[in-house]
Amino acid sequence: LFPPTPPQHNADPQKTAFLLRKQWTLYSVTPLYGFSNAHLKRYARLLSAFTAAEKQKGLAVEVGVELDIKVTVSNIPDLKGSDRDRDAILVQLSLRSSASQKNSEEKLVWSGCFCCVSGDHLSENLPEDFTCLPLFLVNGAEGYTSIVGSWFQKTFDCCFRRLAISPLNLSWMAAMWTGCQVDKTTSAMELVFSAPCLPYPLDISYAIHPEDAKALWDTVQKTPGEITQEEVDIFMDCLYSHFHRHFKIHLSATKLVKVSTAIASAHCDGIIKFLQSKYLAGVLTLLTELAISQIQ
Repeated sequence: LFPPTPPQHNADPQKTAFLLRKQWTLYSVTPLYGFSNAHLKRYARLLSAFTAAEKQKGLAVEVGVELDIKVTVSNIPDLKGSDRDRDAILVQLSLRSSASQKNSEEKLVWSGCFCCVSGDHLSENLPEDFTCLPLFLVNGAEGYTSIVGSWFQKTFDCCFRRLAISPLNLSWMAAMWTGCQVDKTTSAMELVFSAPCLPYPLDISYAIHPEDAKALWDTVQKTPGEITQEEVDIFMDCLYSHFHRHFKIHLSATKLVKVSTAIASAHCDGIIKFLQSKYLAGVLTLLTELAISQIQ
């Protein structure tokens, strides 16, 4: 599930470094109708005009300064799980002062990335006019997300939905990421649980030394490279038992809401941070699967 090496087509880590150590909000997207990689510059011009029009309506994110928004739409051939996957599409919005456009520095304010990592099987039964890029990652203000989303929905007849991550999927991530080899393992694995049915919010943070977590996982996992639901359940039950022994709290009665490891961190609200370029394709493969399952 988590290939320790980059995909077979020798991806360049520099081309995907923009994804690392930023907070991304996850969406699932239905197939785009009539989308073509040959027209990316045209799409950038149209989206730029649409954004300017929305800004005129008073939907500007930056208030009080006269700014021009520059839109770029580009493809990222390196963000794939296999050569059969479609190129990822990166949409970026930058601000520049309209008073001195030529000399002013551009400030990147919003990024959105459509991708399909190891999800090429999804395109097999699609009609020719449809492009499947089911996972959409966003970094930036919600106002821009709304504008860009509206334009894509109107132009390509697609639908965006926030992609939540269930406690079950979070527990899989905890187990999988614990089993990954990391050169420098300094950060603890942290699990955050939310206690339900209380009149006030209460979160419980549970930090485990990465070497202890790895040692536990190694005793649970039967076949290296393969993971079963039973193994994930045993791994989590062992962590729960240990916690109960020390604090007399049943974590099984709470809800797992966040997992943080040296590989990545993920929140149930569909917010993720990638920390290791080596495992980027593996994490995106899992997120692509979640996005596909939501739109099917």
